[in-house]
Amino acid sequence: MPNTTSSYPAWIDLHLHLDGSISVKTARKLAGMQGIALPVSTDELRRRMSVMTNCQNLNEYLERFQLPCSLLTIREALYLCTYELLDELYEQGLRYAEVRFAPQKSCAGGLTQYDAVEIVLRAIMDAPIPCGLILSMMRGDDCHAQNMETVEVARQFYGNGVVAVDLAGAEALFPTHMFNGEFAVVRRAGVPLIVHAGEASGADSVREAIMAGAVRIGHGVRSLEDPEVVRMLVERQIILELCPTSNLNTCIFRSYDEYPLRQLMDAGVRVCINTDNMTVSNTTLRQEWQQMIETFHLTDEEVQRIVRDTIDASFAPEQIKLSLYP
Repeated sequence: MPNTTSSYPAWIDLHLHLDGSISVKTARKLAGMQGIALPVSTDELRRRMSVMTNCQNLNEYLERFQLPCSLLTIREALYLCTYELLDELYEQGLRYAEVRFAPQKSCAGGLTQYDAVEIVLRAIMDAPIPCGLILSMMRGDDCHAQNMETVEVARQFYGNGVVAVDLAGAEALFPTHMFNGEFAVVRRAGVPLIVHAGEASGADSVREAIMAGAVRIGHGVRSLEDPEVVRMLVERQIILELCPTSNLNTCIFRSYDEYPLRQLMDAGVRVCINTDNMTVSNTTLRQEWQQMIETFHLTDEEVQRIVRDTIDASFAPEQIKLSLYP
């Protein structure tokens, strides 16, 4: 296993979006196999796939997913994208990952959600590192039927590669409680639930996610706005999947110094450090760890605490978890 992480324990990413992490090189391959025209200039293509420093909010950030999603509508593209992403993580030194994607966004070319998930799982089986697949439902006015299908597909593949169901998308436009119907179906299916919450909206969104049965919260950084929500996270041992650079991109915070890692840890909240979208945010897991360690002067004990909480909160089989402990 290559080790390029130096002194930073960047070997587990639990919050990583497939479509937001397609490299420019892979994007050109996917476009070529489908006859899709892309900008000739690498810089221009990168601008279409990554946010600039003047990104205004989460909604603008989400616009960068339009191009990569358009490339993931055939089997060959889904396989290649997944395999090359996991191969890239392997080269970066990662030893385990949980990748998420919304299969409903890959159906424009005639695939069913079942088809899309099946081919992604095939790529994961062939990849050089172990990986759990998380299926994302989407926030929106007209996504409910597709979300229900996502839950059913997750139920069919749960225990065979799929490890959880997620809710992603424009949180401020489509509040968490709008999806209580989906959450109820997820609970009945017996599949673990993750919810993006406390990012574009405040602590109430996190509370709604907790009450819906979420076992992990994507981002959750605005939980600190309500001490009662913080108490719920601590008592229920719900981990926050932190993605620092992404949260700076969406203007939740102005600098890494403002990032609430220290406040969350001091309050007893479990956290893990992740990339969210390597290409959209132009980051790597090593960079995220480096920023947090250097900004907050994390001690070895604090680093080990985060690593152990990350492993414990993962959906990896016990044998893999044991291999991940430092």
